[in-house]
Amino acid sequence: QVRLVESGGGSVQAGGSLRVACAADGYISSIRCMGWFRQAPGMQREGVAFINRDRTTMYADSAKGRFTISVNDNVNNFSLQMNGLKPEDTAMYYCAARGDDCRTDWGTRVGAFPHWGRGTQVTVSS
Repeated sequence: QVRLVESGGGSVQAGGSLRVACAADGYISSIRCMGWFRQAPGMQREGVAFINRDRTTMYADSAKGRFTISVNDNVNNFSLQMNGLKPEDTAMYYCAARGDDCRTDWGTRVGAFPHWGRGTQVTVSS
């Protein structure tokens, strides 16, 4: 079993920066891909950024050039640095992990991830 707990988030004005982090414990050696999703009110949960154990990454188009995902050496903490935030980035942000690599869009869908945190709110005001 893998347990994920988010931290960080908060409120910021447009153009500002925030960092969200995810602490993982349990059967960490089973994790191959870690990711961040977000869900705004009334919207579907969507993938934002993903990182594999080999540090290869995938980003949603909305995140490219603004967000950076990283993971520590022990693969027990991964984070999302968000710069140039926009009001449309406002959402609950969830970290997730899975036991297979993320190499395709199919592999980064919500249903591909069995392990989830409870979320942390990010609010960007204009």
